[in-house]
Amino acid sequence: MKKSFFSFCLMIILTLIFSPACSIKKIAMNQVANALTGKTSGTVFSGDNDPELVGDALPFAIKMYESLLTANPGHQGLRLQTGSLYIMYANAFLQTPAVMLPEAEYKKQEFVFKRAKNLYLRGRDILLTGLESKFPGLNEALRKRKFNHALQSTTRKDAPLLYWAGAGWLGAYAIDPFDMDLGMTLPAAAALMERVFELDKNFADGAIHEFYILYYGSLPEYMGGNAAKARQHFEQAVAVSNGKSTTAYLSLAVTVSVKEQNLAEFKALLKKALTMDVDAVPEKRLVNTINQRKAQWLLEHTEDYFLETEESDATLEEKGI
Repeated sequence: MKKSFFSFCLMIILTLIFSPACSIKKIAMNQVANALTGKTSGTVFSGDNDPELVGDALPFAIKMYESLLTANPGHQGLRLQTGSLYIMYANAFLQTPAVMLPEAEYKKQEFVFKRAKNLYLRGRDILLTGLESKFPGLNEALRKRKFNHALQSTTRKDAPLLYWAGAGWLGAYAIDPFDMDLGMTLPAAAALMERVFELDKNFADGAIHEFYILYYGSLPEYMGGNAAKARQHFEQAVAVSNGKSTTAYLSLAVTVSVKEQNLAEFKALLKKALTMDVDAVPEKRLVNTINQRKAQWLLEHTEDYFLETEESDATLEEKGI
């Protein structure tokens, strides 16, 4: 059904692209773009409970959105949808499954990681182009590390573009931390996220806090890592989402808990994620389903992350696990 819907939409888009009467075509293109980027359009993917179905459909959908964007480059909603979908696909359907591949498939893992990095950056660049069109000179100012000058005119309406551009930027580096050239640009990515936090401290139901759990939790101290700040953002993320988002629990587990070799906390956080009802928040159903799969895998592979993987039942009970 969904495939037929996207095929129908693509047929309409191609017809519009190659049809005459520019003004009429532009109006029609805007109407199609508006319909595909409305507030409820994203839940077609985010509200699904079948990751395989979504993973198979997304490449077609992304290229459909990109085709429409090529014909209508000024449509900011379409640009946001296209860029963010590239980043979501790279994270949920490339990087996450690759992390769970067995060691024997290291070559496949390396190949998938390269694909994910490429798509992270592709999504970032689509979004930065949108920001540049709204704020000419922004990209050059970011390159010169004039962050206040670059971002001072952005408003709360720009937070989604800023957030997803920063997420794609930092995601690409996280997957390849040996890319020194990319690493040199990280302060610009961090500045985008800091601006989102300034504009909306609870952006996207706590997504900005979930980002900072990973950011402060994974970086070494000399680069700004801070376990205490990661924990503070964890508490805020849980509060904002009413404890119904699995992402905060996984993020703290795979960063701070692992770094501190706190096995009891690691297990407690993952078990909490596994007990959540994925249907409680329909728009987060997909990410919560994927996170629960990862949480189960992590519990089954604690030896990959901890030197000591055995604790007595009495010790675990004492710690409330």
